[in-house]
Amino acid sequence: MSLPPGFLEELRSRASLSQVVGRKVIWDARKSNQGKGDMWAPCPFHQEKTASFHVDDRKGFYYCFGCHAKGDAISFITETENVGFMEAVEILAREAGMTMPARDPKAQEKTDRRSELAKVMEQAVQFYRLQLKTSAAADARSYLDRRGLKAEPQDRWEIGFAPAGWQGLWDHLRGKSVPDDMILAAGLAKPSTKGGKPYDTFRNRIMFPIRDARGRCIAFGGRAMDPNDNAKYLNSPETELFDKGRSLYNHGPARSAAGKGKPLIVAEGYMDVIALVSAGFDASVAPLGTAITENQLQLLWRIAPEPIIALDGDTAGLGAAMRLIDLALPLLAAGQSLRFVIMPEKMDPDDLIRDQGAGAMQKLLDQAVPMVQLLWQRETEGKSFDSPERKAALDATLRERIQQIRDPSIRGHYGQAIKELRWQLFSPRRSGAGRKPWKPGQTAMPVPMAGTKTSLLVAADDAAQVHLREAVILATIIATPKVVREFESDLERMVCADPAHARLRDLVLRHAESQDPPLTDILAEEIGSGTLENLHALRHVAISPCVRNPGDVDLARMTLTEELAKLTTQRGLTAEIAEALEDVAGGADEALTWRLSQAAEARNRATRSEHDDKAEYDTGDNGARINRDERARFEALLQQIGQPKSQR
Repeated sequence: MSLPPGFLEELRSRASLSQVVGRKVIWDARKSNQGKGDMWAPCPFHQEKTASFHVDDRKGFYYCFGCHAKGDAISFITETENVGFMEAVEILAREAGMTMPARDPKAQEKTDRRSELAKVMEQAVQFYRLQLKTSAAADARSYLDRRGLKAEPQDRWEIGFAPAGWQGLWDHLRGKSVPDDMILAAGLAKPSTKGGKPYDTFRNRIMFPIRDARGRCIAFGGRAMDPNDNAKYLNSPETELFDKGRSLYNHGPARSAAGKGKPLIVAEGYMDVIALVSAGFDASVAPLGTAITENQLQLLWRIAPEPIIALDGDTAGLGAAMRLIDLALPLLAAGQSLRFVIMPEKMDPDDLIRDQGAGAMQKLLDQAVPMVQLLWQRETEGKSFDSPERKAALDATLRERIQQIRDPSIRGHYGQAIKELRWQLFSPRRSGAGRKPWKPGQTAMPVPMAGTKTSLLVAADDAAQVHLREAVILATIIATPKVVREFESDLERMVCADPAHARLRDLVLRHAESQDPPLTDILAEEIGSGTLENLHALRHVAISPCVRNPGDVDLARMTLTEELAKLTTQRGLTAEIAEALEDVAGGADEALTWRLSQAAEARNRATRSEHDDKAEYDTGDNGARINRDERARFEALLQQIGQPKSQR
């Protein structure tokens, strides 16, 4: 409905904001000046002891200096009463003595018909309530008693009974002069296919009235008493009043309770909602016999920003939760998400509360997991990731899911959360505990043994080169974090000789995609700004083109490819020499010199761009280019090999 120009301005000018707000707060007499319309009170939107909530009655606006809530009389009603805009306008108009603008004739006619249908539904509610007290409903009363629904909750939820006869409700309503077409339009009866009198939609069922947010009965849900009935639960057909995909059981009361701070809980059925509300969880709702629709999801988010989904702990319940994830992902927004409670196997909230009490349910609610956690569980639970291909398949699946999120900020945070979870899953494989000795052909190289570092075969400049290469690699990905995903597996396998580098590498892998806050801020907070300053103070890092041109993806890609290759081959040579020492100690054959020369050749191929001066190299018998310093060390090793064991 559109409002005529000037209506809202007149409404705001007539309404006293201090009177509207005064129903929800206690004014601070010391700070307030009623004569000037300058009022102060503790904020109704957050817990506080001081009066930081300011109302300017003359201008018609409020503002909280604590939580920064602000608005006018209409927004105050929508927030505190948890109602929609038009409902807030109607409430305020009634208080201000203003008549709401007339609607166009067709819209008014439709509204009037819906009002008449709602009256018919109320007559049906009363009929079913009376039938529950008859002898024909003895089994129904026994069933409700076994489920813990005594007289008080029966009255609270207006539970009734539809008798087994074919025209019980029809005859009752016709006796009240309700027209045939109104009974049929309300979904309370169906026309006979044989040309006879219409028959009741609900027969031999316990009846649960379904009301809209305004409290009008718009439909019924019926629980069959006959175990052989085709449908255990049956809802009203869709009518002018009832759209199943846009309605929620217990919508109005749950909205009011959520507005007072109660957590919004989404259960599966009527009995679950009744059990939850009876246990003190007043903001509980249920979809109506179908999986949650997009419209229902939007309804939930209008009630509370983060509903808790508590579906049954069976296969169907878990399946519904997983399908809801796919529905919700594209709709996520800042502060608008879902949390999930995983119910015990083969239990629903009603079962849990009756067996273990409200405390058990509260404990589960306290452990509700965010949606990203359940998404991760769905894609990883019961699966093995013992090969690069399976890990890559997981990455591709998760990347596809995250791309469904339209909000770029939410998408980035989901990517970061998934990276954290992936880190937790695969990080034990990167630990050094139980690592087997490296053999030629393996990708990951171990940190050289302590005894090797002190050997004449490993000079100090090798360790310095490794340290510098690690530093250049880390500085490159910090300067251009966009390339991390491309080199993620290589960086994960990179064994850092410097523990500070290892820590920095791990943090970069976990937070590379973070944009708010940026990566550098996260690193500075985690390891201190001094570590980053020391990294960039190294001469080779400071002059690196990648560091001086942050964000240049092509340059970063080229640098990382080259530096990772150099680091890998250099470590391979170091590991070969370390293993050669062990072979020397135990006696070695002529294959030793071949292994060393092959490792040296691999190392030289990777570093050749740095050593274009051929004078630095000698050529071995097999054609391998060997650095003179390396040759000196090899000759020392070969001389040691040639000595008798007793002289070694």
